Amino acid sequence: MHQDQQGDGGATTEDRRGPDRRKRRILISGGLGLTLLVGGAAAYQFGLFSDMGDPVDFGTSRTAASTTASAPARPGVSMPTGPRAAFVRTSRLPDGTQIAQTTLTGKKSGFTGDVWVWVPKEYDDPAYAESAFPVLISLPGGRGYPKNYWGTGPGLGLQQAVSDGAKAGRSLPFILVMPVINADTKHHFDGSDIPGQPKMGTWMADDVPDFTKANFRTFTSRDGWAFMGSSSGGFGALKHVLKYPDRFKAAIASGPDIVPDSPLWKGDTQAMDENNPEKLAARLIGAGGPDVYLNFQIGTRESGREKAEKFMREYGKGPVHTRLQVIQDGEHNGKSYVRGMREGSLEWISKVMSAPTPTPRPPQPSTPRSTRSSAPGSTPGPTLGSPGPASGSTRRSAPAPRPHPTSHPSRKPMPEADRDGSAEDAAGR
Repeated sequence: MHQDQQGDGGATTEDRRGPDRRKRRILISGGLGLTLLVGGAAAYQFGLFSDMGDPVDFGTSRTAASTTASAPARPGVSMPTGPRAAFVRTSRLPDGTQIAQTTLTGKKSGFTGDVWVWVPKEYDDPAYAESAFPVLISLPGGRGYPKNYWGTGPGLGLQQAVSDGAKAGRSLPFILVMPVINADTKHHFDGSDIPGQPKMGTWMADDVPDFTKANFRTFTSRDGWAFMGSSSGGFGALKHVLKYPDRFKAAIASGPDIVPDSPLWKGDTQAMDENNPEKLAARLIGAGGPDVYLNFQIGTRESGREKAEKFMREYGKGPVHTRLQVIQDGEHNGKSYVRGMREGSLEWISKVMSAPTPTPRPPQPSTPRSTRSSAPGSTPGPTLGSPGPASGSTRRSAPAPRPHPTSHPSRKPMPEADRDGSAEDAAGR
């Protein structure tokens, strides 16, 4: 501050420095201006100027006319019901997609917390403006409050993994909804309604899906709803699919806890049993369905594999379909788990979920052939509106895009993936 005050003199100061120094200052100022003008785009590219915190409106390609009550949605598609949340941008991906954050007060739980959302670029494609998209509710481990590291740490690669998988046709372009999982930084709430505590189970099973339906095009059936999570978030993913199989179809549970273990239960075994994945799986098997699909992810450099395999042996039957993705050299962290998703888990879960479908194009009228005869010795010209092939070349049609995997009632889970991979940096525990 002291240096700034001394460095910008007025007219009297310039007069004392003389005309040569005045000219030099003009040249320097002009050079700086030119540098800023030429380098402005680069400055934005490298983050010197930021649009973080700006409002975000997802689904800008949709037309109001096609989403009004007078234009009913496709069967199985729920258009945004509103009220629309106020999102602000927190991150951008290289493909232009963005992560945005909002604060949600759950109508059913009464809990207020932040939620981060990312939508794939297909969501804003006009061809998909009338299509629903599958939702992957992504839960963190650790404190899980006041932030969800899947949303605030795009460097973990979750969004990029979904984007890359969709581009390659190996997995679906999921909407990622990333809420906080705990109510404070001191306690773990097991993603449950622990008696006398904030209703974190209701928050994740009711309020977060209701919020998603209010803001995004979603599927009306459970075939479009799944969970993923790591550590305590993996427990929440397992528990919610098993407790509400009529709402959610599948889960990717990475390094998960298998049974509730929060000290806040205070020995209330009845309440714990109502949120125990083992008890819930046994109940679902006894009821005979509906079918659910559970994908465990375990790294070779972490504990917990024995517990996951024991759960699979005892409860992976009937309507409970299980699979294990072993991550070679994987640790108990987000980067390892994203690698496991790339190596097979995203493709696996995509095979049991519903896929977005583009709006069918109306048939195009055929162009009638010209009946005029060609001049003697001439050859017919190219069809109107399409250039003829270059001399000596062969015309080829553009390759059709690879379709996304779609769900099918008879489709079964993939077999266990190959158990190999490479190590990643530790992050997002």
